Amino acid sequence: MTFDERYKAYLEMIEPALKSCFGSERGYEFDGLLDAMDYSLTAGGKRIRPVLVLEFARLNGLEPEKALPVACAVEMLHTYSPIHDDLPCMDDDDLRRGKPTNHKVFGESTAVLAGDALQAEAFGTILRSPLPVEARAGCAEILAGAAGVDGICGGQFMDLSAEGHALSAEELRSLQSRKTGALLAGACMLGAAAALADEKALEIAGRYGAELGAAFQIRDDMLDVMSTVSELGKPIGSDKRDRKSTFMSLYGEAECARMVHEISASACGTVRAIDTDGFLTELATRLAERRK
Repeated sequence: MTFDERYKAYLEMIEPALKSCFGSERGYEFDGLLDAMDYSLTAGGKRIRPVLVLEFARLNGLEPEKALPVACAVEMLHTYSPIHDDLPCMDDDDLRRGKPTNHKVFGESTAVLAGDALQAEAFGTILRSPLPVEARAGCAEILAGAAGVDGICGGQFMDLSAEGHALSAEELRSLQSRKTGALLAGACMLGAAAALADEKALEIAGRYGAELGAAFQIRDDMLDVMSTVSELGKPIGSDKRDRKSTFMSLYGEAECARMVHEISASACGTVRAIDTDGFLTELATRLAERRK
């Protein structure tokens, strides 16, 4: 199976599963909240994190279909984060994935609750899954680490606190390892944990995801300068507007491009022994060259 065929097969599992997460069995009084949750969850995108869950589950001996609840959970958590990041009290953005941001459609209070509910439902989806209890517990612990002070929330706080003053390269790497890298590393580890993989497999998964996240964020900073709104599906130039330190402001385009390819190559080396059909290598290579 080629890279494109496997990625398509994963998407054909993930998209219907996400669309069915918040069905009609709940009372009509929650329709507005469920609509807001569904709006952002099914807005599309590359679905990198759930794809990583399914691939690492497969590589560790678990049928990808059995890891679908975990894949959906990581996408719920990923979706909640930009809903909150886009709020006026945070990054104050109007566009996400080419569509109006959640608070622009449903209002700020509903957007806050939609994000809150998605985060809670992410853990519920894992804990209610038919995976063995050890796998559920391990996955929930990994997701909590990716979400909390050492993950998304801590990274977003550091990002907001840093607005208007320059960060050192070390400070910026620490920030982005939480805001971006933690959930990508977590997604890889979640797939391995769903398969009850050993510590070595979890360590490889986490290292690959962290390296992928580091390269992904540098490329993101480049695209905020080099891309267009139509390509990226969200405002460009926001980092400069908010006077944020970025890898582009610290290193410039040429050095950033070199760093992306160096870190991506390291990620490929991390999984060389387990990436038997080259899927993870190809994914890292394509993300290093993405335009959106």
